[in-house]
Amino acid sequence: MSSQVEKIDSDKIGKKPLSKRIYEHRWYYLLFSPVLLFALTFYYAPIYGLRYAFYDYKGIKEPVFVGLANFEKMFSMQGFWNAFTNTLEISLFKLFLTTFMSIIMSLLLNEIFNLKFKKISQTIVYLPHFMSWVVTASVFALIMSPSQQGLVNALLTNLGILEQGQEIYFLGSGKWWRPVYYFINIWKETGWGTIIFMATLAGISPELYEAASIDGASRFQKIRFITVPALMNTIVIVLILNLAKIMNLFESVFVMQNDAVMQQADVLQTYIYTQTFNSGALPNYGYTTAVGMVKSIVGGLLVVVCNYASKKIRGRGIV
Repeated sequence: MSSQVEKIDSDKIGKKPLSKRIYEHRWYYLLFSPVLLFALTFYYAPIYGLRYAFYDYKGIKEPVFVGLANFEKMFSMQGFWNAFTNTLEISLFKLFLTTFMSIIMSLLLNEIFNLKFKKISQTIVYLPHFMSWVVTASVFALIMSPSQQGLVNALLTNLGILEQGQEIYFLGSGKWWRPVYYFINIWKETGWGTIIFMATLAGISPELYEAASIDGASRFQKIRFITVPALMNTIVIVLILNLAKIMNLFESVFVMQNDAVMQQADVLQTYIYTQTFNSGALPNYGYTTAVGMVKSIVGGLLVVVCNYASKKIRGRGIV
């Protein structure tokens, strides 16, 4: 009976004119309007500029239509393919590594029974996330300075691993740049990533752990057979959602790269920036727009793939 009443009410609401429904909910629309204006201005209005991907446009003269010439140039450029490959490699490895470390950190925090110590630990782990990437890069550049003033090189020298005068320039070495980059990302983002997993762990019924204790299960067995399975659905969702954003890698790479490691550190966003503002010649906005368009298309395809994977795994899509 109640379901029939709800259906009748919904039918009545649906028959109201749109203008009347908007007026009735005008305050909600008013609250939403700043977000809508922001989205229209910074996300939808720039779409109009994609037309320049088919033009030769240097910002001074009128754009000249060149068809697919910018795309032909792009696909023939070794720099583009290097940046494209680096973007996928760095983003995917960083995604899986930080997700794995977030899971480990969540499990460790979940095993702390002293509530005060647990809150202090969580705060310490979360704090690095709130540092800007500029500050983070500056701090680690000092710590890993290629001299005895750098904490890491001084420590390695004191331990006898390195000799004085043979210090390693970690952020300027093609061999060491990526491991250092991943380490800094783990330090900065792992704590923030644990928030979602900690929320999931808080929803696990204590009765499951009590029943496991009665059956004689050890702490490790509880983690293996109760905690980890409870986390699996959240892990899959986090991976799928973050996979759709892997093409947007920029700030964390930009503040730590230099000319010595461009082969290993250049990604699509920094490639576009370099071609636009640091190419040594008048920038061709048509070419960089074409690169950005391809990046967006690949990102869109990833969203479609992620949505399909979500439907297969969770039974419903993410968009």
